[in-house]
Amino acid sequence: MHAVRNIRLCTKDCLCLYVCPTGATDTETGQIDPKKCLSGCRVCVDACPSHAISLVPEIYPPQQEKTSAVVSAMRALSASKAEQERLFAALEQAAPSPEAKQFARAMRLSNRLMAEDLLREAGYLLPQSKHARELLARELNAPQDADFPKDAVKRLLELL
Repeated sequence: MHAVRNIRLCTKDCLCLYVCPTGATDTETGQIDPKKCLSGCRVCVDACPSHAISLVPEIYPPQQEKTSAVVSAMRALSASKAEQERLFAALEQAAPSPEAKQFARAMRLSNRLMAEDLLREAGYLLPQSKHARELLARELNAPQDADFPKDAVKRLLELL
């Protein structure tokens, strides 16, 4: 395991960056070097006043197998969430007030997150899933624009 910082949660109090016993944290950028981070040390995690640092595993366990009925139900539910996201996007555009627009936006984003979680659980969007590898390989072999990051895709495939 190594520590990672969620910049959206970080309040820049930075006490956590100065307590690292190995110097894995860069106090200029706030980045944490996973190569220097001690596995499971937690000193920065416990010191972070905004709870923006957490530990993540180096290797994730394999995803549990699901029956085809469960995958089918998850796909149907994610399709429903995608449709709800589309409806809330339309409501957001037509909202009569800033409050209604904010509510519709929150619901749109919430439905997107739920759909992504359902797809992830169904075996899609996981970096280590065969679906992610197949998608990357397909993109790598398809005709692409000149600015397509071919080397980055090759590296991702090597890492997966």
